[in-house]
Amino acid sequence: MSTIRQDDEKLKVSTEEIQRDSDRDTTEGPRKDLVDDDGLPAPGTKEREIAEKKLLRKLDTRLLPTIFVIYIMNYIDRNGITTARLQGLQTDLNLNDVQYATLIAILYASYCPAQIPSNMILNYVTKPAFYIGLCVVLWGLTSLLTGVTKNYAGILACRLFIGLPEAAFYPGAMYLLSRWYTKKELSFRSAVLYAGLLLSNAFGALIAAGILSGMEGKRGIRAWRWLFYVEGAITMFIGFHSMWLLPDYPNNTWWLSKREQRLAQARLSEDAGEADKDNAEDSPMKGFKMAIMDPLVILFSIMNVSQLLGLSFVSFFPTLTQTLGFSTTITLLLAAPPWIFASIVCCLNAWHMDRTGERFFHIAVWWWGVLLGFVIALCTMSIAGRYVSLFLMATGYAGFAMTLVWVSNAIPRPPAKRAAAMALVNGVGNLGNLIGSFTWKSEWGPEYHQSMVISLSALALSTVLSIVIRQMLVNKNRKLDRDEKAAMDDADRERVEEAARLEGLTFEQAMERRKGFRYLY
Repeated sequence: MSTIRQDDEKLKVSTEEIQRDSDRDTTEGPRKDLVDDDGLPAPGTKEREIAEKKLLRKLDTRLLPTIFVIYIMNYIDRNGITTARLQGLQTDLNLNDVQYATLIAILYASYCPAQIPSNMILNYVTKPAFYIGLCVVLWGLTSLLTGVTKNYAGILACRLFIGLPEAAFYPGAMYLLSRWYTKKELSFRSAVLYAGLLLSNAFGALIAAGILSGMEGKRGIRAWRWLFYVEGAITMFIGFHSMWLLPDYPNNTWWLSKREQRLAQARLSEDAGEADKDNAEDSPMKGFKMAIMDPLVILFSIMNVSQLLGLSFVSFFPTLTQTLGFSTTITLLLAAPPWIFASIVCCLNAWHMDRTGERFFHIAVWWWGVLLGFVIALCTMSIAGRYVSLFLMATGYAGFAMTLVWVSNAIPRPPAKRAAAMALVNGVGNLGNLIGSFTWKSEWGPEYHQSMVISLSALALSTVLSIVIRQMLVNKNRKLDRDEKAAMDDADRERVEEAARLEGLTFEQAMERRKGFRYLY
């Protein structure tokens, strides 16, 4: 009997331990020593950390270099007209100043509106790598054909049509990054992408200096035409290769294993508490309607218009550098260092932004540096003062580079809405560049005081709007802090269920994790 009682007591203790383990599993999430059916390590384990690092390394070595190089060519092709102007394009095609300003502006007439449908298409298609690569090839071809033009009508057509395929790249690349990287990883990767733009101003000037000084009259062709031929051909070559180098989405990238694909999806669902996927009813048009009805998207868009108007000097940077009084070759060489410096600042700023999670100051403080640069340039025409101002002006793009990162963090789900929001903010924002094309008039040079006052005012306005956006996000977080149920009410059940499936959790556990979501500001 004693033996039976001892067995009963052991059985009772064992049952209680099992019950305690079950309760602990329910409240604390999955056991750390367990993996799911596909062998995916549980969150927080050493094995999971190793698997994520391996996945990130594979992504970083293919995705980042590819979009970096593409973005260099994107702005080289877009701004080739500004460097070609230094070597006779405007004279050869008999363009007056108004016509030249129109050539700068007309690109944005197609570039801005095309971004919205392009990102809606990108979210809908299953092969974004092919879509983006094809667009790169098309704008490279259009850039190449610019060198063939003989008159104003011909070059105007090239500038109009190059904006269509170019519209797919920056908002599309930013959206693609947001489909792969978590909030704490996105800023630095976005900065690497944008460093391509900044360095394009440096490399573009250096490439142009070599072509314009060494190709004049070769085969009876003007050097500025060779500039478009060479740069367009390079872009097309890169575009064809990007079709297999870039990833598609986490669920269908061919160069990732099924286990890696699932890990990529699970990481993002853990990051936001919901799966990063659209429901059946989340069509591209519904995503667009959701985005355009969101006050945050409207404010971000207006802020971006004023920001890019304030930074519109980029299209005239060689001209501004020329006010230092040097030859064409020296001017182009001097235009490179400010952008190299800005690229370093951009990456360091993004690295710190990822570490802190702060958004507003990492964006706005660089606008204030541009304001200081304008003040210096307004006060002096000395070579040293003006050159320092060019460095300060260039660093303003370290702030702009993080704008769509902030949009992605502020409007995380559903992906259809996020894609439309990012395209709206960038597309509408580039109207600032269009307006800016007419604010740097040659008759206002070489001082360009009126141009700088307009840009200074625009950056002051963008600062005010960004403060309003920050406060709106602070208020949203305060609401979530006060009422944990608010985080649950804002969640989409289907996406939370998918997150639970990906992470190996129960629905209740996934909802508990969802409570930890907060907006970054």
